[in-house]
Amino acid sequence: MKFFLTVGAISGALAVLLGAFGAHLLKQMISPEMLEVFKTGIQYQFYHTFALLAVGILMYIKPAKTLKWCGYLFIGGILIFSGFLYLLAITGIKPLGMIVPIGGIMLVAGWICLFVHIINWSQITTDRPF
Repeated sequence: MKFFLTVGAISGALAVLLGAFGAHLLKQMISPEMLEVFKTGIQYQFYHTFALLAVGILMYIKPAKTLKWCGYLFIGGILIFSGFLYLLAITGIKPLGMIVPIGGIMLVAGWICLFVHIINWSQITTDRPF
């Protein structure tokens, strides 16, 4: 639980810093098209930072293996999806974009894992219905 909350907090701070970097410094250094790529990385990092924090909170309520999988998939997805979008935008090396879908698949898998966890909630706990 604490791990996912900690990583979520760090990811949120990094997303703010990277957003500021993109808005103030990077926009003068890269094309508008690559700036949009960078912004997409920021957006998805923020969305999945909130998902990661939700996983940490759910782990507090009732730890479960499915939640651990969700958290690890969200972390991996953020690193690969957003991370490679950042690298693509900054370097302009187009083949880096071929790695991005792997992160996207991890993010989708994290959401599916969360869905499975919620569907099975009644089997996990009976004292706090979801």
